[in-house]
Amino acid sequence: MNNSVKVLVIDNNETMTKDLEKYFSSHEVIKVVACKNNGEEGLSYLINNINDVDIIVMDLVIPKMDGLYILSEMASRKIRKNVIITTSFKDEHILEEASQYGIDYYMLKPINYASLEKRIISISKNNEDKKSLFMQERILTDLLHNLGIPSHVRGYQYIKEGVQIVYHDKNMISYVTKDVYPEIAKKFDTTPTRVERAIRHAIEISWNRGDINLMETIFGNSVNVNRDKPTNAEYLTTLADKLKVDNNLVYN
Repeated sequence: MNNSVKVLVIDNNETMTKDLEKYFSSHEVIKVVACKNNGEEGLSYLINNINDVDIIVMDLVIPKMDGLYILSEMASRKIRKNVIITTSFKDEHILEEASQYGIDYYMLKPINYASLEKRIISISKNNEDKKSLFMQERILTDLLHNLGIPSHVRGYQYIKEGVQIVYHDKNMISYVTKDVYPEIAKKFDTTPTRVERAIRHAIEISWNRGDINLMETIFGNSVNVNRDKPTNAEYLTTLADKLKVDNNLVYN
């Protein structure tokens, strides 16, 4: 995780909120940005500081506005934040209603702060993974578009999938025929032979339609018309390396 995880605590137990602040006061990642002892103040803080809150740790039974009301207000205002519910009462009906708002977790009081810490880290890590996957998808989509591969050809999706496979395991490129093609084929309900052929066809389209400057940057001398096009394996490996560089530039 590159940034701190900012936590808003909404709970009327002042002793607990003070202990929570103290526990996380010197934490390297988790930062308690505010503790509010009633729902009205908690919701107001969230609305006015929406970009300063990543995760809400909240009791359902709190004065002025209860937790369910805050969750409904968040939904109506389209405020999407991770929520950990804390409660002293294991009421299945209330918890089921709360779950309809997409809460991430609930914990019974008294809270074990070490367990809460692990849960916050886990949730924030999942969020970062989702953001990273979204960014990879966007970078790769733009890259293939600029390389002249139209999205309607079958090889387009096969290349995207193959690049992701190699991106996550560079050793897989040594087993393109044995492992990569079958894995792609299984996902798209086709055969490895058709996958290989469709990728090769997409590369041919790319070689005729792609941005020549971009292709020279990525593939170097292979773009020279007097030289053969890269093999499927070379194409997937090169794009996986390019994706890794671009993704690191975004996140560092």
